[in-house]
Amino acid sequence: MQRSDNDTWNLATSVGATATMVAAARAAASRQADPIINDPFAEPLVHAAGIDLFTRLASGELEFADIETGWMMHYFAVRARFFDSFFPSALSAGIRQAVIVGSGLDSRAYRLEWPAGSIVYEIDQPEVIDFKNSVLTRMGATPATQLRTIGIDLRLDWPTALRQAGFDPSSPTAWLAEGLLIGYLPCDAQNRLLHQLTALSAPGSRFTADHLTDDSSSIGSYLLGVAESWKRHGYVVDFGDLTYPRDRSDVEKYLRARGWHTTDYGLGDLLNGAGGSAKIPDNILSGHDALHYLIAARTNR
Repeated sequence: MQRSDNDTWNLATSVGATATMVAAARAAASRQADPIINDPFAEPLVHAAGIDLFTRLASGELEFADIETGWMMHYFAVRARFFDSFFPSALSAGIRQAVIVGSGLDSRAYRLEWPAGSIVYEIDQPEVIDFKNSVLTRMGATPATQLRTIGIDLRLDWPTALRQAGFDPSSPTAWLAEGLLIGYLPCDAQNRLLHQLTALSAPGSRFTADHLTDDSSSIGSYLLGVAESWKRHGYVVDFGDLTYPRDRSDVEKYLRARGWHTTDYGLGDLLNGAGGSAKIPDNILSGHDALHYLIAARTNR
């Protein structure tokens, strides 16, 4: 499926299928001995999405290594661990509202510890939000903090929808954009999102995301190659053409120019932070050099 400026998806196609894939990796990682993450909601969410390959991977009936992508479980585990650790740090600084942008099958509002008085906002496509809410409600899952979900396309006026849900732009915010700023938005939409997010961020706000360096191409072709390798094992996943051309602002440079202090990390840093329990081959590490992970603090307007 070719991406377009007004396209939509569900959790079995296009960008939605990547959210299900990542949740399957979190489920697989959570089953490991001495796991570096624990996401008890990932497996039931993947099962409900109904993609056979990811259902089998999430349950342990099939391992990622069985389909030539054993590194994938470790990669998404260390990424999740990095972003998990962001929230305790931000909340310890007194921040009490968090926004997860492009939340997909994120379950941090349910599985992390949140201080009293905190509130989490999740933003994603209406169908994705409705799906996750329905599955978790049927499970009897209860958020660990106040949670407000907002079903809106990020290419539309999401800041107004966020404020209408109770978001306070005068208070510092902890923002997360996981797996979003890597080509999944059109050029103008990504630039606009960064501008809007900055405008909503009071001094003291923090932001974390993975992103592509400004001299790199998007990851769409790489994931299509992964899908081709899975097809050789008899599993077909409808990723389609996931990403847009790379002609967009470099995330870190953009933020620094607008009052954010940034610290950037590579995949090797994430692996070191996990204590060596995650194993990713050198050829995969080198193939992910273009992906970086940043934490930014808003110092002024």
